[in-house]
Amino acid sequence: MGKNKISVIIAREYAIRVKKKSFILTTIFAPILMAAIFVVPMLIAAYSEDGNRLDIKVSDNSGIVMPYLENGETLMFEDASGISLDTLKAMARRDESLAVLSISPLDSNRNVTLSLYSEKQINADNQSRIRRMAEEAVEANKLAGYNIPGLEKIVEDIKPEVKVNTFLVDDSPEGEKASKVEIYMVIGYVASFLIYMFIFMFGGMVMRSVIDEKSNRIVEVIVSSVKPFQLMMGKIIGVAAVGLTQFLIWIVLTLALVSVAIPLFGPEEIIQGATAQTDQVSAIMESSGVEADAVSAAVPAAEFESGAESFINALSSINFTQIIICFLVYFLLGYLLYSGMFAAVGSAVDNEADTQQLSLPITVPLIVGLFIMLHTFQYPDSSLSFWASIIPFTSPMVMMARIAYGVPFWELLLSISLLVVTFLLLTYISGRIYRIGILMYGKKASWKDLSKWIRYKD
Repeated sequence: MGKNKISVIIAREYAIRVKKKSFILTTIFAPILMAAIFVVPMLIAAYSEDGNRLDIKVSDNSGIVMPYLENGETLMFEDASGISLDTLKAMARRDESLAVLSISPLDSNRNVTLSLYSEKQINADNQSRIRRMAEEAVEANKLAGYNIPGLEKIVEDIKPEVKVNTFLVDDSPEGEKASKVEIYMVIGYVASFLIYMFIFMFGGMVMRSVIDEKSNRIVEVIVSSVKPFQLMMGKIIGVAAVGLTQFLIWIVLTLALVSVAIPLFGPEEIIQGATAQTDQVSAIMESSGVEADAVSAAVPAAEFESGAESFINALSSINFTQIIICFLVYFLLGYLLYSGMFAAVGSAVDNEADTQQLSLPITVPLIVGLFIMLHTFQYPDSSLSFWASIIPFTSPMVMMARIAYGVPFWELLLSISLLVVTFLLLTYISGRIYRIGILMYGKKASWKDLSKWIRYKD
């Protein structure tokens, strides 16, 4: 009979939420928004250069840079060394599509200083391109000053170009599989952050539901038919079902959007957009004083294409079945662990404003787990990462950051077992708080009150 009552509460909580306009709009538009966050910047970067041509009048006082300034789709250079700088500036003030580049004479170290004048701000990408061409001119001039035959070719030949290919060895017929740590980091980050977000979002939904029913005195009618513990479990499981439904719909819609986007825009446009984005990020970071090598400037589209095969091979080395199963397990157990505590907090207060003090001990472990997750990407096997993936309050986020790198089965079993035991224990404690707090009005509960409610005998 008790199970039937819980199932009725689950169905009620589920039906109330899936029929809300906010649920429908969030479910439909969230995947579209996420896809837009990734696709739109690429398309903008790929097509934004059209119509943004900048004509640059060059006053080269160094005598070496002008030959290295190559015209492109967005930059057109014209030698104007015979015109005074003041005249060129006046021309730039009258025409926003015109800019002036003044190049200083060579200094004692044979370097130059570039000065750009324009009516509108020149973007960081164009600034970076101009600077790189000037650097090539200065480098060539310095090499020529040594008067060593073939020195430029020697310098070019000794520039290192080292590529690192990583492989996972196993007992499979192939013996080894290509891997890319970047893929593991992305998978771990997405899975961990989704769990963190869902626990916060749906746990808070449970807490607000309890507060609303308590403040509206609806709960007094409900508990006349069901036990408080049954009501709490029905709410928790009902909201969890809503979360899983929303998540599965997001997966289906995302796959549908991806399957439509790739044929519609084509892989070349995606590669071009990704390359343009890389150039822009590199330019911005370089203009902030970060070395080009530190941000891997200007990755050519050809490298994206040549790396496609290794990327696909690396994906084949990842056990996606294990990752999906672990994600569902840790999401459900993590949600159940925290939602019981959120429900207990909701039962102990009369309005959402009073939840701050009581909910702080619940939210702190979640936030700590999120920070440890970031550490885990770099050090998945460190002691901190290991223990944080075992301790139930942080394991849902941290273990998902480790899982893509490969985790021994016994660690997974230990982590999940402790999570289940802790969930059952905290559900029992939260239930004892809930049964008293849900009928208490007009008083803000303290930690001392909660401890009394836990010890209170039936």
